[in-house]
Amino acid sequence: MSGKYLVTGGAGYVGSVVAQHLVEAGHEVVVLDNLSTGFREAVPADASFIEGDIRDAAKWLDPSFDGVLHFAAFSQVGESVVKPEKYWDNNVGGTMALLGAMREAGVRRLVFSSTAATYGEPEQVPIPESAPTRPTSPYGASKLAVDHMITGEAAAHGLGAVSLRYFNVAGAYGRYGERHDPESHLIPLVLQVAQGRRDAISVYGDDYPTPDGTCVRDYIHVADLADAHLLALRAAAPGEHLICNLGNGNGFSVREVVETVRRVTGHPIPEVVAPRRGGDPAVLVASADTAREKLGWNPSRADLTGIVADAWEFAQQRAK
Repeated sequence: MSGKYLVTGGAGYVGSVVAQHLVEAGHEVVVLDNLSTGFREAVPADASFIEGDIRDAAKWLDPSFDGVLHFAAFSQVGESVVKPEKYWDNNVGGTMALLGAMREAGVRRLVFSSTAATYGEPEQVPIPESAPTRPTSPYGASKLAVDHMITGEAAAHGLGAVSLRYFNVAGAYGRYGERHDPESHLIPLVLQVAQGRRDAISVYGDDYPTPDGTCVRDYIHVADLADAHLLALRAAAPGEHLICNLGNGNGFSVREVVETVRRVTGHPIPEVVAPRRGGDPAVLVASADTAREKLGWNPSRADLTGIVADAWEFAQQRAK
């Protein structure tokens, strides 16, 4: 059955892909984005667009909406360390205003874009949702704070909510892909080397306790991620807050990613080994059993070569 949904941050990478999936599923989509980090052209053509801030969501939310998918957040870990106030103000303060607007309008369904950064340094791998949450950055702490807010909102006011904790999102979906400024994600950075836009890729630490000495991460295709959001809308139950990890349960090292980019693009990728970065765990891999069990979610694009190939095609389209 089709519905009407507000997608906050829908001009960003993940938000735009989810908005497009909603449109393709026959839903009415309204994107709310202040374009501080998003791109107007990333908003699906068949979605309505409001340029505005989530703090003002009460201006547009009304009982005709069936739910909200919330992506509007600052997400640069490094920046959050030097500008924590920016992250508390927007990610936490903005979400508090959004929850208030939803309560006032009687919109009682929410899917929240959370993050694996809530866990910090994991005690066990793969990481289950029951793992201790000890974020190592204000970014991760701000997302965890929102998760706590949502739990309280569900218990007190009957909100039906699902928080999806992403691991490393990658790949592209048609004309929708990564274009952060500045770029901080590994796959697009390596692709910039292949395009000649960057001289070499920095490998931060090659002495980790992993098979090749470099960090291992769980990469999930952005289209698989979008599928999970639509399933989460169906799973959101009044008065309950469900938290699910989203990942493939498999890890790829930095060097495996670089080698995959070499194969896909046919370009040499020079590496420069740099010192470890503080707060970088050796291995981050998700246990996605809860998402499979509660959402019926099964990622179908787990192949790293396919993820890189889609991202490479998007990067080449943008370079034209």
